[in-house]
Amino acid sequence: MRFNRPTELASAPQKKRLKTKPFVTLLGVLLAMNVFWVFHWLLTDRSPAADTEEVASVAGEPITRAEWMSAMEQEVGREVLEDLVNHRVMNAAAKEYGIKVSDKEVDLELALITSVDGQQHSGLDTEQTRNQIRSELILEKVLTKDVVIKESAIKKYFEQNEMFFHVLPAYRTSIIVSATEKEAKQVADELKGGSAFSALAKERSIDRSSGNLGGDLGYVNSQTEDVDPQVIKAAEKLKADEVGKPFALKDGTYAIVTVLETIKERDFTYAEVNDHIKRQLALEQLPESVSPEAFWKEFDAEWFYGKK
Repeated sequence: MRFNRPTELASAPQKKRLKTKPFVTLLGVLLAMNVFWVFHWLLTDRSPAADTEEVASVAGEPITRAEWMSAMEQEVGREVLEDLVNHRVMNAAAKEYGIKVSDKEVDLELALITSVDGQQHSGLDTEQTRNQIRSELILEKVLTKDVVIKESAIKKYFEQNEMFFHVLPAYRTSIIVSATEKEAKQVADELKGGSAFSALAKERSIDRSSGNLGGDLGYVNSQTEDVDPQVIKAAEKLKADEVGKPFALKDGTYAIVTVLETIKERDFTYAEVNDHIKRQLALEQLPESVSPEAFWKEFDAEWFYGKK
């Protein structure tokens, strides 16, 4: 799965497929980034005592921190490192080819991504999400720098897909789910007392999929299908960094949400999306999919796992 964008739609309802391969799936990214920071924390203490520290036990048999770290590296270590190398390679490519990505371009992509269907990017904070978009834009610009697209084709595309450049309001939302109203009110009191929302979500939320991510649901809007409509209604009433009151979900549980960031509703003009459309049409002209790994040799990328 890549970042789904309005310009992947050739003419409704049929979709175009872009030629570029994503860095990793979004699910993989959120897992990799979370585990990366766990590794970073663990590696701050590399004394022999740290390696033999008991982190769990089963029937009296200890599991050491060294065993834990080894298992995590085998599970996701390759993916984490690959992602870091890919980002570094694309930054090198940007310098080599004189490519720049402005904050305005990232803002445009983020707005389009989140508007299509309430696309979620759980597990990545705002800065990580923007960096992911920036790296992908660099890749796309490198791949399409020599491709010529006629202005008439860009104009035609915009006219056929103008509805997809109407950006719906979206809300970066976090949630804590409780089994009962009483428990939800207790959570609300703890939040009022100064407890961190993300910490309480990890500790108290019965929805473990979001709870493990500090309650993060990603960006949601009125088109998001896999989130309880009551959550979206609650988010729509909140300002950024505001925490709402407990409310009932359709399954009988109760929730508290907070909105970390909002994206306003707007219509992008032809001038604003001209470069975006041109780049996407140029990507369609590429004969095959290209990933950042294709640039490793050019920029002398080497890594722990040997040759790519």
